[in-house]
Amino acid sequence: MIFRRLLAATLSFALVVPAPLAAQSRHLLEYPSIHSPTVGTRGMVVSQNAIASEVGAEVLRDGGNAVDAAIAIGFALAVTLPRAGNIGGDGFMTVYDAASGQVRVLDFRGVAPRAATPAMFVDKMGKERDAASYGYLAPSVPGTVAGLDLAHRKWGKLPWDRLVAPAIKLAADGVRLTADEAFVFSWGKERLSKSTSGQVTFYKPGGALYAKDEVLKQPDLAWTLGEIAKHRADGFYKGAVAGRIAADMKAHGGLITAVDLAAYRPVERDPLVGSYRGYTIYTAPPASAGGATLLNILNQLEHFDIKAMGANSAASLHVMAEAMKLGYVDRYRALGDPAFVTAPVGGFISKDYAAERVKLIDPARAKPAADMPFGDPLRYESPSTTHFSVADKDGNVVSTTYTLGSDFGSGVMIEGTGILLNNQMNNYSHEQAWEAKRDGTPPPLNALAPGKRMLSTMMPTIVMKDGKPWLVTGTPGGSTIITSVVQVIVNTIDHGMNVAEATHQPRIYQGNVDALRVEPNFNPDTVAALKAMGHPITSDETMGSAQSIMIENGRFLGAADPRRPGAMAVEP
Repeated sequence: MIFRRLLAATLSFALVVPAPLAAQSRHLLEYPSIHSPTVGTRGMVVSQNAIASEVGAEVLRDGGNAVDAAIAIGFALAVTLPRAGNIGGDGFMTVYDAASGQVRVLDFRGVAPRAATPAMFVDKMGKERDAASYGYLAPSVPGTVAGLDLAHRKWGKLPWDRLVAPAIKLAADGVRLTADEAFVFSWGKERLSKSTSGQVTFYKPGGALYAKDEVLKQPDLAWTLGEIAKHRADGFYKGAVAGRIAADMKAHGGLITAVDLAAYRPVERDPLVGSYRGYTIYTAPPASAGGATLLNILNQLEHFDIKAMGANSAASLHVMAEAMKLGYVDRYRALGDPAFVTAPVGGFISKDYAAERVKLIDPARAKPAADMPFGDPLRYESPSTTHFSVADKDGNVVSTTYTLGSDFGSGVMIEGTGILLNNQMNNYSHEQAWEAKRDGTPPPLNALAPGKRMLSTMMPTIVMKDGKPWLVTGTPGGSTIITSVVQVIVNTIDHGMNVAEATHQPRIYQGNVDALRVEPNFNPDTVAALKAMGHPITSDETMGSAQSIMIENGRFLGAADPRRPGAMAVEP
């Protein structure tokens, strides 16, 4: 049964044993950390929703592998976490195949519809219009279903319809809402008013809200999932579902056509490969800007003794913030869809380029972003982007990040399908492209073009130790994705934290602006020290929702990020 062992998973508890010598001299059992991961010996599933995590764990119990579980989680989250889980969005999947020892990345990022033009998304002054983020012009052609289908064809073990079946049942029978899940529909009411279907699906007659413990059913989504179960990706991109998408788009002035849907293809790519203090890192390549920026920042941090500075010290956070600033300054100049542009990715992630850029970091003082000019990664070029993690007992691991863009995406639900569509058209560099056209200069690498993938910060990542998967991680969070994953990696490698402890640490975010953002209730002494070093400080919300697995000594250690309610790690 799908929901069995939820209670057991909730109560599972990691015994992180102190060193044997210390244990011999003590009379009372003590634990080295206040943060303990969930421990498994048969694999691990971690996602942002407890029901979806249990769906994945059940697949592993039934003999499925990590890819099977990831596919089932992806479809389940489209029902149980509609603000982010999706079949109308896109993403990336990083897979380690134990049989071959290879790491591969599936890029199922959306593409611009063929009718899209840059002028649709900027006003006469070159400012991005709301149409890029809300309503029927905002969605790109979705990639999720095609990406999950490709993953199953390459690595799946259980039948496809078995993996979609739990989501169909959840949509048809309904999901009992938690307090947080009920609240988000109140928060998202304005966005979800962009389509009649969205209002009818997520609100009672007259627009009344569902309350905690009430059951939300999604029969139209159950029908669509049924078509996908029967016809695989063709059940989404062709046939009745595609016809309804195209018809609703045409009726409301949208861009996606039946031709756009039928033409969509996911892409299998080589991962980006880097290293950090002897650990090998595999992450997503462009159209992910996140993976390359992650490696660029870590390459800079290798020039500093982060361990000696101490976890969460002002000194270590300062250096990290400055490295983040440099990485964000460069990323849009160095990266773009490889099918459309030639970008110096190799130079951007090279150790030599980091050695040059790190010279701009003053270990004692923050520099204004204006004093950190763009670099030239081309000189170092060789000639030659919600998250869930799964590990199975046979050594396969999967790290998947997929998204609707903003919470509830464009707010558009396609009539008769239950499909919420993304708002990824706002991820092109519209304003920079307008300025380039005005000035007669080359367009940015991330400029919109029909059929082109927009850049993403999504970056599902696998860290290897001694040639085997050691840390499986990733997070949602928009622009904070990159910096959140950087901090999980630094906390585990530099500071020796267990995966739960590393996940629970307070986070910072530094983009290519002067302000350094810290999470609420950050240590005031540290904040004061950072201000004294020249960092303007802002604080509003938490950052990310990392769902991670560490594999050590034959054990699977799962850490569900508490920043967003409902996340859970489950042992199969």
